[in-house]
Amino acid sequence: MSRLVTDPNIDDPDGFYAELIAAHDGLTDDESAAFNARLILILANHVGDRSALTEALEAARVVR
Repeated sequence: MSRLVTDPNIDDPDGFYAELIAAHDGLTDDESAAFNARLILILANHVGDRSALTEALEAARVVR
């Protein structure tokens, strides 16, 4: 079973966050939700490791 990487692992995380927010500019709430769903599926396909994806689903449900 793969371990999900939860430590910071993105080059320029602030830049990526700004890019992500900008990608939602001009979208309605429904369009924004659909964009997020497509992005999740694209990234999940890229990861490909089913156990890591299951672990990510579980981690995302945790309210911190």
